[in-house]
Amino acid sequence: MAEPAPALQLLTRQSCHLCEVAAETLARVAAEHGLAVTAVDVDGDPELQAEYGDRVPVVLLDGREHSYFTVDVDRLRRDLAAR
Repeated sequence: MAEPAPALQLLTRQSCHLCEVAAETLARVAAEHGLAVTAVDVDGDPELQAEYGDRVPVVLLDGREHSYFTVDVDRLRRDLAAR
């Protein structure tokens, strides 16, 4: 049985320049692997806001924190290739 495709999420918020840059970068890397990115606004969820609100943007790979403030492109490509 094949492993499910990795889930990529970007935790973000409105009017966040770093979030916009991270979204573009993450979309590009995800496309290289045929993946989609789900963006989640942390301000719409009190638990996410409490956990991640001071570190957005945050990249989650399979529900685990992968990087924050910027997308660690080399590490992400390596981790996606290893799946």
